[in-house]
Amino acid sequence: MKALVLSGGSGTRLRPISYAMPKQLVPIAGKPVLEYVLDNIRNLDIKEVAIVVGDWAQEIIEAMGDGSRFGLRLTYIRQEQPLGIAHCVKLARDFLDEDDFVLYLGDIMLDGDLSAQAGHFLHTRPAARIVVRQVPDPRAFGVIELDGEGRVLRLVEKPREPRSDLAAVGVYFFTADVHRAVDAISPSRRGELEITDAIQWLLEQGLPVEAGRYTDYWKDTGRVEDVVECNRRMLGRLALQVSGEVDPESELVGAVVVEEGARVTRSRVVGPAVIGAGTVVEDSQIGPYASIGRRCTVRASRLSDSIVLDDASILAVSGLHGSLIGRGARIAPGARGEARHRLVVGDHVQIEIAA
Repeated sequence: MKALVLSGGSGTRLRPISYAMPKQLVPIAGKPVLEYVLDNIRNLDIKEVAIVVGDWAQEIIEAMGDGSRFGLRLTYIRQEQPLGIAHCVKLARDFLDEDDFVLYLGDIMLDGDLSAQAGHFLHTRPAARIVVRQVPDPRAFGVIELDGEGRVLRLVEKPREPRSDLAAVGVYFFTADVHRAVDAISPSRRGELEITDAIQWLLEQGLPVEAGRYTDYWKDTGRVEDVVECNRRMLGRLALQVSGEVDPESELVGAVVVEEGARVTRSRVVGPAVIGAGTVVEDSQIGPYASIGRRCTVRASRLSDSIVLDDASILAVSGLHGSLIGRGARIAPGARGEARHRLVVGDHVQIEIAA
């Protein structure tokens, strides 16, 4: 079995962060979302992976490389325009050949095991197996309707009045039958080849389509709130690991990772938290649930439940909470005012806030 990972898209809901980097490379607990995707694929004993890339192709290629450090062989396929998930399958036809494959959206976080889903697919070999989950409001997703015996009846993309609370989480298993479906469908009203239309075509041809319920953690990382929540979740996996320098006047509490070359001075870090390589933390209180990138500077500040990307500076600022700070950003005090702030800051921005 092979894998097809989709890493195009503009990430409009993550602006301004996504103006300067692809959403798939936003770090969660110090690691890009796309790395978690590749980890899950490797755990399915898959070696051959194609990643469909768009405007951020070069950044993704530089970050992921040839896949050898993940134990994978990566192929990159360029999609010049966002023409739909099924269009990505069409572009990958030569790579996929006649093999079974898993299609995996590159901007979702799954903290759970997919091996049972893959095993069931390989055992029964339906034309398609859709990984689904119950959601409170399915209107933003592809919705799967089942009959009384649990068989898939139809799929509807983002319905105004859903007839089911089962949403596609963004992982699909396919046999080569899907290529006939992709060739048979036409673009939707929004001009895209929809994977839901391709699966519906399979159903109409009488081919078997299964729905596999997923009950572990799943999150679409399309919004800032979702990214921060995922960060909180994945930081919970950490164990104490200190490769950098921590002076005697500092205190580490709980699961704290201090990466190589980082320096913590006269500070208190409450885990779970990550201090990235080459970062300097002085006279500050960090955490819990804080992830600070590489080569950052944090001085005389308090920061919790937040993500700070590489090369950012936070100087004499207290009460940062639930924030996402972009690469190279500088946060420093201005006039006096409120002591608690929430920021979503793009790359290379300078902001003055109340000290």
